[in-house]
Amino acid sequence: MILPLSAATVLLNGADVEPVKTAHFRPCYILSNEQTEVAVTQEGGQMAPVVFFRNTEHPARPYHLSPWQSEPRTEMPAPVLKCLRGDFFCLPFGGNSQSVDGELHPPHGEIVGSAWTSRGVSRKGDVTTLTLSIETKIHPGRVTKALSLVQGQNVVYSRHLVEGFVGQFPLGHHATLSMPDEEGSVRIATSPLKFGMTAPGLFSNPLQREYQALLPGARWTDLTQVPVAWKGGADADLSRMPGRQGHSDLVQLVNQERSSTSGPAWTTATFQSRGYLWFALKDAAILNSTVLWMENRGRHGAPWNGRNNCLGIEDVTAFFADGLAASRAGNALSREGVMTTVNLPIGKPTAVNYIQGVAKIPSGFENVLTVEFEPGMVTFVSVTGQRISTPVRHDFLRSGTL
Repeated sequence: MILPLSAATVLLNGADVEPVKTAHFRPCYILSNEQTEVAVTQEGGQMAPVVFFRNTEHPARPYHLSPWQSEPRTEMPAPVLKCLRGDFFCLPFGGNSQSVDGELHPPHGEIVGSAWTSRGVSRKGDVTTLTLSIETKIHPGRVTKALSLVQGQNVVYSRHLVEGFVGQFPLGHHATLSMPDEEGSVRIATSPLKFGMTAPGLFSNPLQREYQALLPGARWTDLTQVPVAWKGGADADLSRMPGRQGHSDLVQLVNQERSSTSGPAWTTATFQSRGYLWFALKDAAILNSTVLWMENRGRHGAPWNGRNNCLGIEDVTAFFADGLAASRAGNALSREGVMTTVNLPIGKPTAVNYIQGVAKIPSGFENVLTVEFEPGMVTFVSVTGQRISTPVRHDFLRSGTL
């Protein structure tokens, strides 16, 4: 059923359906509470703008919004680019340039560029949830997106339920953060890694006016020591962003397995000049890697035109951004024992749970050293010994419930 796009609120299965509003030049569904406001594009289900600490003197707006949204509509190289912003769920994740079993998926799947239908906003206790769904056509199935806010928290809880897809598929989240102009001003940290690898192929093609700085196919274990492409060049420090202006690079970080006592896998981006850190929490048994897309004005074809400065922190199970065919085939990661697809069983929906949020930091916090987990609470410990705690119901990653 297609919902009416009127300004009036209607009812669906007892839940309020939010009116469609314009947010950063695109029709969006809006979810909010006192702390956080979330816009989700009707086309593509892409999440942004998002405002954390919305009723304070210094709200936080961490997500990237592509600069061409305000420009006259033109044909895009891929549907995902029409609304490109913030975070979105990808299935199949990656470029998908090859057909598989007679199916040719667009980059990151049809769900990132097609219309989602609102199933309403529900409220239960201190939790408010917006539910959207999409029926896929290239591979017949359904994806249901539930985004939840908890009163008193600056956190977005995401749950994607995948039905009808059967077999091995790469999938994951594509969170994209806006970057300041000051080089190295954002500090990146992660839970323990097995290793990292630079995209083995040519990620940025100079023939298409794209340029990369990192050595293709390099394997490394330290985020601060990543080989560059030119002989004799100093290693790149990927814990400091943005870097290498004029280049666009891709790496994949493979997470170590986490026990039930050690807590979720995590990534943080500390924005010292803005006074906050952004964090993502996940179950590494479902999303075993993090792809970093470092887009620092390195693409000069349309619609990029050398102006995008953003950082993709993409929690996935996939083979880089190569898509379905490459992720299913033997590849450089699978040969290292790393799964690059998720098995979606017949007749059983698969849930992917994910948490993103923001915490305010004091002066001198610098980068995150480690993260501690207690029931309903997360504490970020800095390399300078400072500690900040924030309420997060991280058990949601395993239970899917709040």
